[in-house]
Amino acid sequence: MASIDEAWCIGCTLCIKACPVDAIIGSNKMMHTVIERDCTGCELCIPVCPVDCIRLENVTGGRTGWSAWSTEQADAARRRYDFHSYKRQYNLDEAAKTPENLENFRLKPPQPASEAALAERKRTVIEAALARARAQRQV
Repeated sequence: MASIDEAWCIGCTLCIKACPVDAIIGSNKMMHTVIERDCTGCELCIPVCPVDCIRLENVTGGRTGWSAWSTEQADAARRRYDFHSYKRQYNLDEAAKTPENLENFRLKPPQPASEAALAERKRTVIEAALARARAQRQV
């Protein structure tokens, strides 16, 4: 089971988005917590946490794999996952109904910059650095 260290949690909500069974609750910029009975121990929340405040605790003793799950627990986890998947697809479908929102969900390929644009950007960065250096010398 996952557990969140309250002292380190920054409330970024990345773990909530990563949890496939909605076992983590909380709000943006607020501490999050794990619903123990719903956590499957999948570890998907651990790599997305930017402050490493999530750790796994062994609550099954020596049982591992399928022996750590009862049939009821497996069925409940499957139902929560199905609902999570349905809810996610529903939200994407609703957002896609309006053309302006659809653009937010599409991956856009990076646009190659022209050589003139790259040269102009480099020139701007160099000019800004020189201006900062001049300002520091005058102080």
